[in-house]
Amino acid sequence: MTFDAGRFGLALLVSALAVVVLVAVTAWWSHRAGKVAVVDVVWGLFFAAIGCSLLVVNPGARALLLAVLATVWGVRLATHLWARARGHEEDFRYAAMLASVPPERRFAYAVKRFFVTQGVIAWIIAMPLTVAAATNRPVGVVAWLGVAVWAIGLGFEALGDAQLRRFKADPANKGKIMDRGLWSWTRHPNYFGDATVWWGLFLVSAEAWPGILTVLSPLAMTYFLVFRTGARLLEKEMAKRPGYREYMERTSGFFPLPPRRRTP
Repeated sequence: MTFDAGRFGLALLVSALAVVVLVAVTAWWSHRAGKVAVVDVVWGLFFAAIGCSLLVVNPGARALLLAVLATVWGVRLATHLWARARGHEEDFRYAAMLASVPPERRFAYAVKRFFVTQGVIAWIIAMPLTVAAATNRPVGVVAWLGVAVWAIGLGFEALGDAQLRRFKADPANKGKIMDRGLWSWTRHPNYFGDATVWWGLFLVSAEAWPGILTVLSPLAMTYFLVFRTGARLLEKEMAKRPGYREYMERTSGFFPLPPRRRTP
């Protein structure tokens, strides 16, 4: 029931190697596809790779549980984003950021600015998994509470994505704002689900000291989803669409809440 500092050092190294390999694969894939946006598809796979690689360090119950949870979430997210982006041009966010970079320097810039940066961020945010690989406390009630929170987040995210996919598939909804189902309770059910998943993973790790110190991971993930690369950045573009301002007025920005009544 103790924390092994030596094993933690090894876990840091193994997880870093997993990230380096995946960054290299991402760079190759991006160069071949001609799109930076492939890094979004790989984002969830960073955590799947880290979780699975850490089983080399510690194949115990907690590390295995976290590896399974991270892999299920990461693969689902990657599959969803791949299907959504297939056949489309570069994501408008990356296109805007690359517009001022000379064409001959864009690939090198993308590797440094997006691939390596996201790999480092993933390595840091994955600390609940890395710390758990250095402990051997049996899985208990708090960990299973974390699994329940993770399941709620995954279900919320997956349902929100499915509802939006069906909405977009209907030609009658072209140009309309999705404000049904979970999207009537929050403008970003996918991001809320994402954040909830990470609070669940944190709880699984927090049960074994010093896992509770990794609270910065779900806090960072929530911050990015709300204020940086997630909701705020997306809404700068969405706010230009007719009807979106009204949708913002009646619908919670992140945490699910009953929709507000429309102003007469």
